[in-house]
Amino acid sequence: MKDLTAGIYIKSTDALNGSIFEKTTILLVKHNTTGTIGFVTNKPMYKSLHQLKEFNTSKPFPLNDGGPVDTEHLFVLHKRPDLISGGEPITNDLFLGGNMQQVIEAINNSGATNQDIQLFIGYCGWDAGELEAEMEEGSWALD
Repeated sequence: MKDLTAGIYIKSTDALNGSIFEKTTILLVKHNTTGTIGFVTNKPMYKSLHQLKEFNTSKPFPLNDGGPVDTEHLFVLHKRPDLISGGEPITNDLFLGGNMQQVIEAINNSGATNQDIQLFIGYCGWDAGELEAEMEEGSWALD
């Protein structure tokens, strides 16, 4: 499906009601011949960064439930390449990952907000062709 690319949003349809993806919006951050990766963008966690043992000296900062895959790791999306180096461009103004020490510094000392930085625990992933098949069967729609 040629419409799938990094930087677009997909929404679950009624076909996914009753599943963990009910009423879910996902931002795709990678889509290539090996598969697709995205983050749920509309399901905040009821936990803040400072409540994680590794970041207990940080300021409170919202965490998002990024998806059911790899829920032991923290993932970063940001719009601040001026403060955070090493991010992989998703769009012209959105970056995946980067120097985590700089992320924490931006949150604690540079006044970065959740409009600048989003933190996710877990992600959504599909092998090559899986998301396209799910879209064809009506589980997902372009947002």
